[in-house]
Amino acid sequence: MFKHILFPTDGSEASRDAIRKCVLFAKETGASLTGIHVIPEFHIVTYHTEMLEDTKAQFERDCLLHAQHYLNEIKDIAKEYNVSCETSYLTGDHPFDVIVKQAQEKNCDLIAMASHGRRGLKGLLMGSETQKVITHSTVPVLVFR
Repeated sequence: MFKHILFPTDGSEASRDAIRKCVLFAKETGASLTGIHVIPEFHIVTYHTEMLEDTKAQFERDCLLHAQHYLNEIKDIAKEYNVSCETSYLTGDHPFDVIVKQAQEKNCDLIAMASHGRRGLKGLLMGSETQKVITHSTVPVLVFR
């Protein structure tokens, strides 16, 4: 079955809810787990309004703290269930692309991730990273809702 699962998290409630489900799935299948978080690049012009007030150094510090917090959640739950787990954070403007590349580089045979359930106009305008991963991935994608 599956031996190595990639679990990307953005720290959202949907991602946090999916962590335990993913860890339990990994335990049931005997798979190891790699948790990742994608940090956006710093841009002076951005749609992330909080970035406008930050310096690059402050933005990077804040992103790193968030990443560590999100990834520690994965590590803690994996440890609770005795599931082998490693974590890392990466930087990129297109999270779906980073996720797909990491799955390939880490030889993952499954990507498991949360869906935020964006539909209609909001889904069309904002796009769905989950949908983009599904579209571009060469390995299976399991979506938790």
